[in-house]
Amino acid sequence: MYLLQKGRLLLTNYKCSLSLLNQIHSYLDPIYAKEEKHCIQRSQKFSYFSEINEKNSFFSGKMSDLKSKFLDVYKILKSELLNDPDIEFTDDGRQWVERMLDYNVPGGKLNRGLSVIDSYSLLKEGKELTSEEIFQTSSLGWCIEWLQAYFLVLDDITDGSHTRRGQKCWFRLPKVGMIAANDGILLRNHIPRILKKHFRGKPYYVDLLELFNEVEFQTASGQMIDLITTHSGEKDLSKYSLPVHRRIVQYKTAYYSFYLPVACALLMAGENLDNHVNVKNILLEMGIYFQVQDDYLDCFADPEILGKIGTDIQDFKCSWLVVKALEHCNDEQKKLLHENYGKDDPACVAKVKALYNDLKLEDVYLEYEKSIYEKLINSIEAQPSKAVQAVLKSFLAKIYKRQK
Repeated sequence: MYLLQKGRLLLTNYKCSLSLLNQIHSYLDPIYAKEEKHCIQRSQKFSYFSEINEKNSFFSGKMSDLKSKFLDVYKILKSELLNDPDIEFTDDGRQWVERMLDYNVPGGKLNRGLSVIDSYSLLKEGKELTSEEIFQTSSLGWCIEWLQAYFLVLDDITDGSHTRRGQKCWFRLPKVGMIAANDGILLRNHIPRILKKHFRGKPYYVDLLELFNEVEFQTASGQMIDLITTHSGEKDLSKYSLPVHRRIVQYKTAYYSFYLPVACALLMAGENLDNHVNVKNILLEMGIYFQVQDDYLDCFADPEILGKIGTDIQDFKCSWLVVKALEHCNDEQKKLLHENYGKDDPACVAKVKALYNDLKLEDVYLEYEKSIYEKLINSIEAQPSKAVQAVLKSFLAKIYKRQK
């Protein structure tokens, strides 16, 4: 109790606004009451007090290094989850969750999470974000990164994958195994805990909950379509078509990678998502373009620049390239494709790539990229809000003509 009282005194002496001070005190109140009632362990008090100091440091500093600040928010959110008053962790349990989070959540490029901050900033039309706004947009960004981690942990199990982000898949680690399935569920359940703690008093709180539930459903449905199309029974290229490819990509990737970050920013800005259906459609189209790029780069990009050697051909992926090949090839070429696609044999892969070259699929892709860019620009510039246009153009600029 002394530490908490001392914490209040120290925070009061900091030069921060009354509203911010009240917000920080609101974090202390439940712990203060619980300590009076249940006599919290000394180690937990130190952990929580440290967390409050981290939060105060975040709010008081200059926001020059956004990614660094974003990672600081991860530490705060993780600490809150590890000290959740509704769960009495054993030391082993807390250590397991911390290791699981550090291994799976912050290891990627963080583009989805950072896009929430970027989008909200553009919606504010040049106004400098307050420290509280940066913390809140970062928290929503991390909810997306948590969702991504949940998808990837379970996806790796389903696919029997071996590596992810340059390291062994979580379920491949000694003593983890199928415990990873429950860890995936735990990752998903952390999201509403974060939202409840930091957004429950916001008028858009329910909209956030519904948004994350909707996007999870769409992504899981896309994964299901992908699995039953590409993984069940014998390999059958006759199942592959442009509409199937589009459906898989739209639901499996575009919703959570492109629409979700912008939707979070729009809600924070006080917008009604029902008024931005056209924005959603543009972002979904952008997400499909992004995946088509991925499919193209997997085959045609320089591995030194791409950072990996593409494996879509041997993995029997429902790639945009194989779909376009099926559209353009004659019966003899189609027979060659059926005989060699999906085989982990360098000679077979070489035959498929040679066929792609014969069909001039690189030119087909470049023509697609030109037309989709013009279509997206026209759709973006038709939006009545200049701020929304700026958000959409920012997303498009990040992916247009990318090489990796």
